[in-house]
Amino acid sequence: MARRKAAEVTLVEAINLALHHEMARDENVVVLGEDVGANGGVFRATVGLQEKFGPGRVIDTPLAELLISAMAIGMATQGLKPVAEIQFSGFMYSCLDQLANHAARLRHRTHGRITCPMVIRAPNGGGIHAPEHHSESVEAFFAHVPGLRVVVPSTPARAYGLLLAAIRDPDPVVFLEPARCYRLFREAVADDGIAAPLDTCFVEREGTDLTLISWGGMMHEVRIAADQLAADGVDAEVIDVATLKPLDTQTLVASVAKTGRCVIVEESPRAGGWASEIAAELAEHAMMNLFAPIARVSGYDTIMPLARTEARFIPDVGRILSAVRKTLEIAPLG
Repeated sequence: MARRKAAEVTLVEAINLALHHEMARDENVVVLGEDVGANGGVFRATVGLQEKFGPGRVIDTPLAELLISAMAIGMATQGLKPVAEIQFSGFMYSCLDQLANHAARLRHRTHGRITCPMVIRAPNGGGIHAPEHHSESVEAFFAHVPGLRVVVPSTPARAYGLLLAAIRDPDPVVFLEPARCYRLFREAVADDGIAAPLDTCFVEREGTDLTLISWGGMMHEVRIAADQLAADGVDAEVIDVATLKPLDTQTLVASVAKTGRCVIVEESPRAGGWASEIAAELAEHAMMNLFAPIARVSGYDTIMPLARTEARFIPDVGRILSAVRKTLEIAPLG
């Protein structure tokens, strides 16, 4: 397919581009959720879709997240490709029932006769001065469920390509968009319909001294930290996990085998976070290559605070740099 001229867009605009493209390409793609039609979504991710494709394919639903997820599963079993929006990830807990008990199990339950090609999208994480239940980072909840694919983009280009891939995937995908990155920066995105690879970590920056691993919103701070480290003569390799489940362990292990040191950064609370899973995989498969213990930088084991203090919860560049320097100070054994 010929590449189209790239336009500078934000992450939320890239989501909108991907939805427009895929709905035009495949008439089985439908969008549903609260205020996704007439209002274009709470973050304007679905603006213009109902005007172009009509209310039969862009469906405003009641304020009922359990209903939205259940409707999407039913649609998916009948040949449609629903993309369901949940207004905030903190409202997704009721969806876990339908996703874990039905969407994730249909292929197994029916011996492959029925699949569930659906995407459930939601803004994820804090940093937007929202009230309670609007700022959770819920990726680890869904990554624990066999049969669910969990994707968290970090840039406009990746959001565009990964959403196309998610919609085309024959199995259910939880697609979590970092809310504080929706309009944080612009990037050239060609609306060419080319999907990005799922189940693949992206090595953004090659290095030899240390591996920095993150995903979603925290990639912004990790990139800044890597630039500051480079100014100090530290050559950090930067990896964007992007697809948390299934996890591309091979890329992560290869990086740590090269650098010998690793810092993993996530916004969610520390206990049971996905950084713990990555650290366990690296400890199992790259232990003999490590010069220092794997370090984790995360949110705290408390509820995300309200606007006045949420910046203290979300890891900042200073906390990342502190963890890196402590890791670099540890001399290798022997």
